[in-house]
Amino acid sequence: MVKSGKSLVTIAIIVGAVAVAFAYTAGWLSPDRITPEKLVAVVQPPGGPALGHRRNHAKGICFTGDFEANGQGAELSTAPMFVRGQYPVVGRFNIAGGDPNVPYAKAQARGFGIRIATPDGQEWRSAMLDAPFFAAPTPQAFYQFLTAAGSKDPDAVKEYASVHPEIMTFIGWVKGHARNESWAEDRFNSLNSFIFTDASGKQHAVRWSYVPAAQAVALTPEELAGRSPNFLDEDITQRVAAGPQKWDLMITIANPGDPTADPTKAWPEDRRTVDVGTLTVKQIEPEADGPCRDLNYDPTVLPSGITTSDDPFPSARSAAYAVSYDRRTAESADYPRTTTGGK
Repeated sequence: MVKSGKSLVTIAIIVGAVAVAFAYTAGWLSPDRITPEKLVAVVQPPGGPALGHRRNHAKGICFTGDFEANGQGAELSTAPMFVRGQYPVVGRFNIAGGDPNVPYAKAQARGFGIRIATPDGQEWRSAMLDAPFFAAPTPQAFYQFLTAAGSKDPDAVKEYASVHPEIMTFIGWVKGHARNESWAEDRFNSLNSFIFTDASGKQHAVRWSYVPAAQAVALTPEELAGRSPNFLDEDITQRVAAGPQKWDLMITIANPGDPTADPTKAWPEDRRTVDVGTLTVKQIEPEADGPCRDLNYDPTVLPSGITTSDDPFPSARSAAYAVSYDRRTAESADYPRTTTGGK
């Protein structure tokens, strides 16, 4: 039973920031098909977009480093970045939302974008969150939730939750999860499912996580409120200056029957996982002139050996990311070079 429509509206705003403006394929909402442009507009701040910035995950900072493959990933996929060796990385730490000046303490979810490149020109791009699961099972349900949240009907959100009770699980995470003192302590998850194909042609449904080497230290609400507006940037810059920061890339393999199309459903913890290598962050740069500023972390940019699954979200995200990219690059003259920000 939903206790408060008002509280769910608040969560809806949070979820709208967390999810990156999703687009829909033709026919899902016919005859009033939802376009990527409409969905990008839905997640914009009330005062309009911050010109020159990403339409969501607007605040962040760039990093460079490398991914060192240990060779274990080759049993799951022929992707070239799983061959033992080191591969250059350009990434971005970020938070959800369209305001590039919001204090980090107000972030409800933290994001992580990464591009791993190989000498033959292939790339693996991914955009992840620190959430363990997503808010809605399908792009259509997500749109319905945001529509309900913006409705003048006081019962609209309650009605949505009665049909989609999984939203309550996400709400519980938003309200109760610990906020760590550093990005270096956060675990970032793909949430969406992908398909790895090995050398024999066998396919494996997978999800992945970047698991930090640094021990997590949770901030109390009082400690969080007392941090500076840009404390996450300041912290990660200081840490990396003192020494590289590391995350292990853990691939989780689905069992037959595990849901792959619904990112609200976490897989059981006993599923097989394979440590395929280590991400090392070696340099932090403010985004204004950093190497990630003009990178689009489109999750459908994949190397050979990795494809999308029946999960509809990656392709939907790709369409909306493209709209955001086109708009912000067209507004480059309006981008303030003296501040961090900008997905």
